[in-house]
Amino acid sequence: MTAPARQASAQQSGVPTPRTAAVDDFGQRLLRWFDRHGRQDLPWQRDATPYRVWISEIMLQQTQVAVVVPYFERFMARFPDLATLATAEPDEVLHLWSGLGYYARARNLHRTAQVIVSEHQGRFPEQIEVLETLPGIGRSTAGAILSLALGQHHPILDGNCKRVLARCFAIPGWPGGSAVLRQLWALAEALTPVQRVAAFNQAMMDLGATLCKRSSPACASCPLADCCQALAQDRVRDYPAPKPRKRVPLRAAQVLLVQDQQGQLLLQRRPPAGIWGGLWTPPELDVDADVADWCRSRLQASVLRLEMLPPRRHTFSHFQFEMQPVLVLLASPPARIGDEGDKVWVDPAQPGGLGLPAPIRHILAELAQRAGSE
Repeated sequence: MTAPARQASAQQSGVPTPRTAAVDDFGQRLLRWFDRHGRQDLPWQRDATPYRVWISEIMLQQTQVAVVVPYFERFMARFPDLATLATAEPDEVLHLWSGLGYYARARNLHRTAQVIVSEHQGRFPEQIEVLETLPGIGRSTAGAILSLALGQHHPILDGNCKRVLARCFAIPGWPGGSAVLRQLWALAEALTPVQRVAAFNQAMMDLGATLCKRSSPACASCPLADCCQALAQDRVRDYPAPKPRKRVPLRAAQVLLVQDQQGQLLLQRRPPAGIWGGLWTPPELDVDADVADWCRSRLQASVLRLEMLPPRRHTFSHFQFEMQPVLVLLASPPARIGDEGDKVWVDPAQPGGLGLPAPIRHILAELAQRAGSE
């Protein structure tokens, strides 16, 4: 759906939008603040090509700017353009992403680069309808790429923008709900100016990230304080409404830290789909499974020693994962390690360029430190 069609649809739905005078006042307040206090020297703002902005926008999903900056710089040093990223090995992409979490983002980046090279002659699409068909690029991300890199007139609605709009216009309800989301998109469309759209969209994100924060908002310094309905009602913390809480399920597994007689550790590549998809992790067993039996049947090796290490818990978006690390020292060399290419033995101190989830990388570092102290 084109931007004009979306706006017409929002208006037909009866969603109220601000009057012209209020729209102009909102934009002027925000841009004056941005010119003085906004973030205007971030790495992806220098030479803001669609490719560079795209990489930054994907990294910034669910992740703070301070965390993203060093990852972005390392990523761009290795993959300075679409062609380089498209021809990279998946392991190298995941390795550079390791620690950012939400690894589907990295897999989608790699796939999208390949699609652009193969189907768009290596030229980054400049039409929002085309961008939205690519893996991992939704409406807000597409609008951010085209507005920040090319100055095209598109609204955005990331988490920071949702919070600013929900508070300023006292929009009740959880922003992830379809009805509330329609209202917020209608506001974003009405408020986004034709001129200086890149500065406006960056200002919206900056305001939400630096002043209109989820907790401890700095309302006294906010350029929208005089027109913020939530502040006028003394209900800033009521907006936006939190996501309805659901019980987060707990999953548990034994994480087998299998080491051979030379101290090499067994890792296996996870399936492409699911948690940590495509990354390398130690084998996992059900909490009640017999580790020694697994080693005999899968590795054709006997166990010299088993040691239970302190359990640890990792929180995903939809469940918690309780890991029980089990250090397994083999008494004899393993006869086989499984399917070719799916498993590998590595030095815990130097696992190489494999894509490792942050919790697993930490476990390997602990193993290496432990070996060095023995």
